Amino acid sequence: MRILLDTHAWIWWAAEDKRLSKRAATLISRATSDGAILLSPISIWELAKKVEKQQLVFDRPLRQWIERATQLPGVALAELTPEILIDSCDLPQPFHGDPADQIIVATARHHQATLVTKDSKLLDYGHVTTAW
Repeated sequence: MRILLDTHAWIWWAAEDKRLSKRAATLISRATSDGAILLSPISIWELAKKVEKQQLVFDRPLRQWIERATQLPGVALAELTPEILIDSCDLPQPFHGDPADQIIVATARHHQATLVTKDSKLLDYGHVTTAW
């Protein structure tokens, strides 16, 4: 099964944070062996914004952390294509107004991937397959 990690799921997995649910960890572990973990480039931007706003601090410079976290086994960076960007603005309604979430959901839908997220707004959105 192909999965796409929401930003927090990616951070928690890469940092071995205990906030990652057991089910999410199991899905990621299975997808790792299949090379089926996708990450939206918008997650890198979201992470950089959190560091810029000092909402998140790492044990190493941001670029080094991202380089390591994007090269974890099984991870592939999904392309941010014009189709995904347009689809993100044309999602079935209702959808909340977070542009990053719109792009993440559109990416998951485009790749027919299960979105691994703890975000209740995304878990409750009936137009993308989710898991936590």
